[in-house]
Amino acid sequence: MPRFSVRWTAAVVLIALVVGAFFFCEYLIYFPTILKCAWPNTGHARGGEGIDGRPADSAVRAMVLSDTHLLGAVGGHWFDKLRREWQMERAFQTALWLLKPEIVFILGDIFDEGKWSSPKHWEDDVRRFHRMFRHSPDTELVVLVGNHDIGFHYEMDWFKLQRFEKVFNASSTRIVTKKGVNFLLVNSVALHGDGCPICQSVEKELIKLSRDLNCSLQSSQSGGGVTDSCEATRVYPPSPPIMLQHYPLFRVSDASCTGLDAAPPEERHLLFREKYDVLSKEASQRWFKPRLILSGHTHSGCEVLHDNKYPEISVPSFSWRNRNNPSFILASVSPGGFALSKCFLPEESTVIGVYCSAGACMLLLFLAHCLWMKGLLQCLSLCLLGKHKSM
Repeated sequence: MPRFSVRWTAAVVLIALVVGAFFFCEYLIYFPTILKCAWPNTGHARGGEGIDGRPADSAVRAMVLSDTHLLGAVGGHWFDKLRREWQMERAFQTALWLLKPEIVFILGDIFDEGKWSSPKHWEDDVRRFHRMFRHSPDTELVVLVGNHDIGFHYEMDWFKLQRFEKVFNASSTRIVTKKGVNFLLVNSVALHGDGCPICQSVEKELIKLSRDLNCSLQSSQSGGGVTDSCEATRVYPPSPPIMLQHYPLFRVSDASCTGLDAAPPEERHLLFREKYDVLSKEASQRWFKPRLILSGHTHSGCEVLHDNKYPEISVPSFSWRNRNNPSFILASVSPGGFALSKCFLPEESTVIGVYCSAGACMLLLFLAHCLWMKGLLQCLSLCLLGKHKSM
């Protein structure tokens, strides 16, 4: 009877250890990590009170992430796909539940193989994306296009672009307005300035949007008057836009980037290639005068100030396949100011450490159990042998 009880006690302890480690690493760990994050205080927003007189506390709560890279059918191992998608789904759903953003932006490279996936594989990728990034009607999800979604500039075509736009029911270059804030979404894959058909279409749309925004600002400053050149333009709230795109504007390297999510020290001084790692110098010439630029693509965080007045934030990858410490941006944006904070997700090394520690404890418990049982058996055998000799 004692041996039976000890065996079952050891089995229960081992099972509890396995289940506890799994439940913590795959579910609970996201809650304490994301609970550390908070929306930035708009009272200290850059720009202060909105230009339309509204206080900063009427700001839009925007969550910004990038480079999810959902693995496809060609290059994605089934376990890697299962693991990464579960991590991103749990992190995203936990963030939605705890932080309740009004709008979520994903800055491109939604899929890893969109540039070459077949119609069947594309439909499967889209189905998985909608399952992972499901959201309530109270939250608006806005998706931008990246090079892995439609291919690099030399790979993209109308079929891939229109397939992407159809899935997300929106043009890849447009303005989204919320609470008087203009968010300018740019198809940066097409900003190569070489006259390609898609490039011409995007540039034409950007010129139109720039004219509409400038006319809206002029109309506000002139008390509502409209000049002849601004007739037949669409009216937007009179505030400089927040510009969002996949490719960063031109910079030489990440040498000046710092922080926990910056590129590794050995990579920061590597020179960026124009039209591949960053936009070209020509394409980086501002069509607009944005008060903030948010970009992705490099998988690492960085903050750059262009021309001493245009701040750009590179948002790191949201996938643990690309980083040990993924993160996303929390932005509180009013018509005349903005404040940003960064929310880090659980580190992959922490999860591996918990599993290794649990495995080591299981092994020690198992060995202790075996040694204890061996000692018990030896003791019983000696007792039985002694009784046999006495007889």
